Amino acid sequence: MIQFILKGILRDKNRSLLPIIIVALGVTLTVFLSGYLAGVFQDIINQNARFDTGHVKIMSRSYADNKDQMPIDLALLDVDQLQEGLEKSYPEVEWVKRIRFGGLLDIADDNGNTKGQGPASVMAISLFSQESREAERLNIEQALVSGEIPGKNGEVLIAHDFSEKLNIEIGDEITYVGSTMYGSMAFQNFIVSGTVHFGTAGFDRGAVVMDISDAQTLLDMDNGATEILGYFESGQYNSEKAFEIANEFNQKQASSDDEFAPKMFSLEQQNNLGDMLAYSNYMSQIIVIILIFAMSVVLWNTGLLGGLRRYKEYGIRLALGESKGSIYRKSIIEAILIGGMGSIIGTILGLSATYYMQEVGVDISDLMPQSSMMIPSTLRAKMIPSQFYIGFIPGVCAMVLGNMLSGMGIYKRQTAHLFKELEV
Repeated sequence: MIQFILKGILRDKNRSLLPIIIVALGVTLTVFLSGYLAGVFQDIINQNARFDTGHVKIMSRSYADNKDQMPIDLALLDVDQLQEGLEKSYPEVEWVKRIRFGGLLDIADDNGNTKGQGPASVMAISLFSQESREAERLNIEQALVSGEIPGKNGEVLIAHDFSEKLNIEIGDEITYVGSTMYGSMAFQNFIVSGTVHFGTAGFDRGAVVMDISDAQTLLDMDNGATEILGYFESGQYNSEKAFEIANEFNQKQASSDDEFAPKMFSLEQQNNLGDMLAYSNYMSQIIVIILIFAMSVVLWNTGLLGGLRRYKEYGIRLALGESKGSIYRKSIIEAILIGGMGSIIGTILGLSATYYMQEVGVDISDLMPQSSMMIPSTLRAKMIPSQFYIGFIPGVCAMVLGNMLSGMGIYKRQTAHLFKELEV
């Protein structure tokens, strides 16, 4: 019977072409949006984890309350001992020290006069350590626009956009002007060894990257850091594990009243990323539900038009003795086959669009030149396993629902009027 119905679908294009096109378009949209949302939100999460939050982050309690101001006077001390303890307690996590602070960069001309100044956001990481994977984690080699990665103390990287704004060349000497951890003035000269472009508008606008040993000397922060970040060895964020580690660590520190005591936060507890993760999960479900409803309405109308065109066909089949229930059931089977065919076509088209967006992406840097959010400048989709089946939910369900609603007209046919209709 299914083979017979399938032949009818393939041979009668007027019956099947429009519903297949509608289903294919709806499924394409569903599959693509699913991959697009997964890619965009995953990129935002990864970008924040790499540059700011880690999978878990440790700060002093006071620093955490004022972290947007980057108060280096509230930084963690004795971080080497703290890091050693963390590595013993949580060996499945890689722990790294970082210092984030702000200041003013002064650029002098050949005569020693200031030719440009600008506010800088400095991130100090372990660049010289052979064991550290910080340069790899931040993709510094790929982000390098010109010059080279610092190889010795006194050398720094500067954001390429920032360097163009201040007319800084490779090898130029820049002067950092700021304050130390204890409030005294800090002045130090650095050599620009290279320029980088990370693809994050807020970071590329005024970033400076240096080795953490230079920052500790500059800020009079011996054995100190503003934060310790933890990354799972797998490289993937594990929400449950991160919460478990953070809660266990904080329980050990709960008895201390010291405002400088360390406190751990998971990724979802920072920068409203928890809400963003929940939002991304809900959005996929909402999109599927909305498309099922919208497509059902469209296919219901399509089914009604098709039903009117097939009114005589149903009448003849009833006159020949076929039951109304049999006609209705076969129309549902027909709907499943049409929905399946449209879903297959739509899934292929949706995956193709997702793959293109994954490899090429869309550059939105011109749309957010003043953005300070940790958002990648190139939006990319991501192919995920659920895309291979998620399109069949609205595709088949909407087609079946539309045919079920329109097919109810079959039961309203009166056999007494059939011969009169056939005469016409």
